[in-house]
Amino acid sequence: MEGVATKTLAIVLAVVVVVVAIGIGLYYMTAPPAPTPSKVNEVVIGLIEPLTGKYAVFGQEAKQAAELIVDIINNELGGIKSMGGARLKLVVVDAGGSPDEARIAAERLISENRPHIVLGAYISRMTAAVAEVTEREKTILVMDALVDDLTERGWQYVFRVAPKASMHGASAVDFVLDAAKKAGVEVKRVVILNEDSVFGTYVSNGAHTEAVKKGIEVANHITYPYDVADFSSILDTIKRSNPDFIVMVPYFSDGVLFAKQFAESGLKVKFIAGAGGCGFTDPDSIKAAGEAVLYYTNTYSFNPYRNTEWTKKVVSMFQQRYGKLPTEAGGIIFYSLFTVYEALEKAGQMFPDNPLNPDNLRQAFLSLDLNDSNSIAAQLYPSGRIKFAPNGDNLYALAVVLQVQKINGTLTPVLVWPEPQPGVSVVFPRP
Repeated sequence: MEGVATKTLAIVLAVVVVVVAIGIGLYYMTAPPAPTPSKVNEVVIGLIEPLTGKYAVFGQEAKQAAELIVDIINNELGGIKSMGGARLKLVVVDAGGSPDEARIAAERLISENRPHIVLGAYISRMTAAVAEVTEREKTILVMDALVDDLTERGWQYVFRVAPKASMHGASAVDFVLDAAKKAGVEVKRVVILNEDSVFGTYVSNGAHTEAVKKGIEVANHITYPYDVADFSSILDTIKRSNPDFIVMVPYFSDGVLFAKQFAESGLKVKFIAGAGGCGFTDPDSIKAAGEAVLYYTNTYSFNPYRNTEWTKKVVSMFQQRYGKLPTEAGGIIFYSLFTVYEALEKAGQMFPDNPLNPDNLRQAFLSLDLNDSNSIAAQLYPSGRIKFAPNGDNLYALAVVLQVQKINGTLTPVLVWPEPQPGVSVVFPRP
């Protein structure tokens, strides 16, 4: 009996083994294969910037910055590894000088090149026109324009790493109050100036709101036309207003003109602080205005002196290639395009079967939580942290302040706030 039972058990076990083997075989025949890195040949990145006209100084630098970062990603970092080493293809188009031109440029870019992600267009009213097109086409737009409401219109495919416009205005006021306190100088009254663009309005309103909040009297808030040719009457108004300091929202030509005419006027105020747009302290403004901008400051969305490996590396490479310190326009592109790189890597990991689908890309952007220890983009960002709110704004936005000082006899923009760079201290009040 025992022999029979043993044979029976052996037969049962053999049958079980066969059945299991068949089941395993059927599973591997019918189950989907394990995810593997997506094989994408290239990712098309569109760049829409004002390459001609009055804002070309910004657009040309943005283009230079984008070309440098794409070179680094493709040739040093090996492309997008989660997509099998996919290379970035940069397509650059001119946004022109008006919203209509920018809209047409966006439509042409998308119809002819089908970019997966677009960056641009620096000037806020032109960026809004571009966003109308990219939103309609479900194309991710990473904006380098700062006007607050660009992320307040319910658009689903827009992201902005840079600090928004109102933060620049508030930061200019906070900087002056901080510097005045440390210097033991009393400031009670401010005059605010801005170009009559939507950007100038948002930045100056941020300054106005912050001044009132901090108990500073706004003696006058003056708006001037974008094509201003003479500040004489405005300087007369400033003199009558008798401010302790001025906050101005300059672009380029208006900032240079104001600084020169202010120097000629003999008017005295304790300080002049720029907000947004990188006027006064960028190399081109310094070259154009000369000594007139000595000790002026301006808020920046980028800190070229941040002590991180990648800030030092990228700034050095930019200087070697183009012969100048990168400003606001280039700096925003540095960290914005590296954020695109991070999001593409994440999309390849999260959605290996379809990483470039716009909704998948959007989810990849929203999943990012970048800091100095895990991200090149964060190392290039003033706060060292990038994480997006549902509306596409960076939750950890920060603006810094640069001042024009004379270093070894040369007019040089240096970081003075919130933490001065080593060996530098703010000059306040302005001599």
